[in-house]
Order: sequence, then C-alpha cells, then structure tokens
Amino acid sequence: MVDVDTALRANAYNDRKRRSSGDKKEGKTTPKKIEDFDPAAHAVKEVADAYSMWLVIIYGTVVALAIRYLLMPEMKEPGAILYLLPLLLCATIIPIHKIIIPSKYSELYTNGNWFRAVFLFIFTWLAFSFIVSNPPLADIAPPTLAGGIDIEQTEGIEETSWKNGVYTINLNQDTVDVVMGMAVRDNVDAETVNINAAIYYRGEMLEELANGTAISHTEEMGMFDSINNWTRGDRVGPHESDIGLAWDLGTLDPGEYTIEITMTEEGSPWINTTELVYTISIAQTTVLD
Repeated sequence: MVDVDTALRANAYNDRKRRSSGDKKEGKTTPKKIEDFDPAAHAVKEVADAYSMWLVIIYGTVVALAIRYLLMPEMKEPGAILYLLPLLLCATIIPIHKIIIPSKYSELYTNGNWFRAVFLFIFTWLAFSFIVSNPPLADIAPPTLAGGIDIEQTEGIEETSWKNGVYTINLNQDTVDVVMGMAVRDNVDAETVNINAAIYYRGEMLEELANGTAISHTEEMGMFDSINNWTRGDRVGPHESDIGLAWDLGTLDPGEYTIEITMTEEGSPWINTTELVYTISIAQTTVLD
C-alpha cells in the first residue's frame, strides 16, 4: 500500500517532468531566423575595404618618404619629431577617407575599419622608413669602435680586465710599455671616417694619437696588423671591414690615463658624430723588494 504523502510527491514530480518535456518540444519547434545573405552588399563592402587598404598604404608610404627626403635633411641630428609626427597623423586617417573615397563606400566603414586602418598606416610608415633610412639609401648611424680598446701583452703585465670603458692593468713592476689598439667600424665605409684621438694624464694632453681619416693612418694600421698577442684576442677588430689602428704609448707609470676619441663622417642626410672616452688604469699589485 502507498500512503497519501508518497502519492502526492509522485504526482507533483510527474507534473514537473511533463512541463519540462513540453518546454523542450516547444523550443525545438521554434526555428532561429537566419539573416539573408546579400551578395551585392557584400561585394560593395569588399570594394570599400580594398579602397581603404590601398589608401592607407599609399598614405603611409608618402609620409615615410616626406620625412626622409624633406624633413630629415633640414635636421642636424635625430629628434622626437621623427616619430611623433607620424603618430599625430593617425588622426587624419578618418578625414582623408571621407574626402577621397566616395560616400557610398566611406559610409560603410565601422570602428573596426578605423582601428585596422590606423595599424596598417603605422606598419607601412615603419616599414618604408626602415628601408629609406638605412644603407644603401641612407646612413644615419654614427661610426664607432668595434670593441673598445685593447693592450698588447708584454712583460710586466700580471693581469688585465676590461669593463665599462675602463681598461685595468695590474703590474708586477714599476712601469710598463703600452701598445694600445682599437678598430674603427661603420655601417657603410669605415675608411672615410675622420678620427681624432688623444691621451691625457691628470687633465694634460700627453700625445695626439690621430687626426684624419682612418685609412690615412697607414703606420698605425701596420702596427695593429703586426701584433698577434692582444690581451683580449681579436675582440676589438673581428671583421675584415674594421680599420684597426695601434699606437705605442711608450713607458707609462701607475695612474689613470684618459683616451678621448671623436669620430665624424659625412652621412646621409646629416653628419654623424661619435664621442668616446676610455680610461687606462695602471696599478702596481706586486710589492717589489
């Protein structure tokens, strides 16, 4: 036998189950409406997108060429205007679309189109700027030294180290004969780089090392090539295009010596200059009897 409470619970459960099944059936009988595809409207939108793409590519290219051949020749060195100006011109993309592209197409553009157009403009400007601002079309990078300075290994040098432009020499004697080397490097032609170098001790110039183009220092080039026992190996002139130069600085006492170097080249579109300062620190680490 079934008590009254159990029968009521079973009846309520069956009612809920029937209602749930009915809702599912009703849901199945209600089809979702699919939006009709309009080939003509889709074709017009594709044409509008193509117009926008080519307009932005041409605009980015024109901006890159104008900056390279009109703005940069009027400047003496790189400045923030070279990247701020193109970024500010992003604000002109929407007006240019509305002015140049017929309204039947420009009215179809959405925020997504403007977002893509801005990024395409920036990418196009960057790509063409890279092409026209590097060799062989331009030379905006200043000359430099391939790997700082180096010293010939010689008697009396117990230990050397190179860090942050300071060359430290530890001696086991009172003085040392120093032959210093360096290598001029440029991304176009290192031979034509004009180099001025001098060595100073306590603020007074001891000797002018270089004054002229790198290739004109034939004696210094010959000395560099004749030395095979640099303390740092071939790190200061690892490439064949580097112009190696070496100087016999003579006998130096313990102390700090400053090497000041200025390198200049006739770049394109402006003159490129590099100023470098190195230190040779000589210390006697072994106490002599």
